[in-house]
Amino acid sequence: MINFILIFVFISAGLILQNIKGFPIHIYKTLNKLVIYLCLPALALYFIPKIKWSNELLFPIGAAWIAFIIAFVLFSILGKKYGWSNKLIGCLILTAGLSNTSFLGYPIIEALYGKSGLETAILVDQPGSFVVISTLGVFVAAFYSKGSSSSLAIVKKILTFPPFITFVIACLMNVFNYDFDENLQVGFQKIGSLVTPLALLSVGLQLRFEKNSKHWKFLSLGLFFKLIITPLLFLVFYVFILKQNSSVIKVTIMEMAMAPMITGSILASTYGLKPRLSSMMIGFGIPISFITLILWYFIMTFI
Repeated sequence: MINFILIFVFISAGLILQNIKGFPIHIYKTLNKLVIYLCLPALALYFIPKIKWSNELLFPIGAAWIAFIIAFVLFSILGKKYGWSNKLIGCLILTAGLSNTSFLGYPIIEALYGKSGLETAILVDQPGSFVVISTLGVFVAAFYSKGSSSSLAIVKKILTFPPFITFVIACLMNVFNYDFDENLQVGFQKIGSLVTPLALLSVGLQLRFEKNSKHWKFLSLGLFFKLIITPLLFLVFYVFILKQNSSVIKVTIMEMAMAPMITGSILASTYGLKPRLSSMMIGFGIPISFITLILWYFIMTFI
């Protein structure tokens, strides 16, 4: 319950600060950098060395990768067909292609499916969503941002991106079965825990309720894909085609039905990929997802 309260507290704080005369609302750029360059590396160094790999876990782990690739293909095709800007395409991929599998996912899944469900949610999130944002997410941000048309520039941005560097280090640690001293782990965990409040405050500082905004139709498209189409695709693929119907599969589908990933929005904003739209995807996506998740939960109980 505390997670849901924090969502509205920090987004509301950002909205209030927008209207305080003299408040430097552009401080959201600094908050974004703290999230990307400090908090994400800390999370990678804390969680990834602890992941236990198994072929049986490919369904929950692979879900985030599949969802992101589908979003990449779909919005790339639509963008080319309708002449969208690269920034718009990149924004939609990063926000509609990634689920909020931890901050929203963990408490919701634990409430609905208990501790066994939470174990599956962690698999969907850590080797799934988190690794996707650290690799493919960085690639998309670099590829669609201004001035990164050459392959060399894209590769350079990825290889010098702090979360990617720490991701590689953390993976090597996992391979060699090594982890940090317990005190360092506590430090990484505490720094990583700042992701949500800083990111939500940044979203609130950027969120605008403009009736005539050109982003409304893209917001509708992105959220429809994220909240309805994505879980539907996994329902069809995992349940009806691959004939999988375990509690693990149900939890995985519910995780794919979560609102857009906050960190994906921050990454899009940091790279200048339609910051207003990326904030709207979070600001509107989270409350709307509470309604659509009820629908998906009832569907899961009947399959």
